[in-house]
Amino acid sequence: MTQSRRPSTRDGAGDRSIDQRGDERADAARNRAKILAAAEEIVAARGVEALAMADVAAAAGVGVGTLYRRFGDRSGLAHALIDRREREFQAAYLNGPPPLGPGAPAAERIRAFLHALASRTVDQLDLLLVAETAGPFARFGGAYHAYHRHLAILVAEARPGRDASYLADALLAPLAANLLAYRIGGEQGLTLDAVRAGLDDLLAGVTGSGGRLADGER
Repeated sequence: MTQSRRPSTRDGAGDRSIDQRGDERADAARNRAKILAAAEEIVAARGVEALAMADVAAAAGVGVGTLYRRFGDRSGLAHALIDRREREFQAAYLNGPPPLGPGAPAAERIRAFLHALASRTVDQLDLLLVAETAGPFARFGGAYHAYHRHLAILVAEARPGRDASYLADALLAPLAANLLAYRIGGEQGLTLDAVRAGLDDLLAGVTGSGGRLADGER
């Protein structure tokens, strides 16, 4: 008669090891969330220049060593902050509700995207300024490619036969972090509403509507 296999001590240890690894991953995820939340609060209150590893660790209630092991250095932490917001933004325009997400006419989606990107850029302007000016072509990384591809598809739908790739670049150009930092933070004192109004005028030219987008103004 075949006897049923009884769990061995070794099996039990393996189960506990799996549970422990799961707990460790959960703890790491919680620590990462706490660290990023603390870093965002510091940047919002005192600017990116105040993003010191020791201050972030103290605010998050973790050891400084934890920050260095997870993010490498201050620059790595800054990029993690950008990435967190970027994932949320991409999820919104790819899968969120219209008009930013699918389901609205192309012109409305372009306008909603540009307005949302303007807000997203201004919200993290100091961090994006550092990231986009790290090298001659630093701005044209993964996020820019995603934006450009998204806009080019919508522009091709709104204006068939036009050079959608070039027009997508033209619509993204005013949202470069260094330009916004110069116009908003400098003597010009440009407001986010003024940036959006200018984008509307540019988009009216791209879509051939001859003025503010009627669809977007409804």
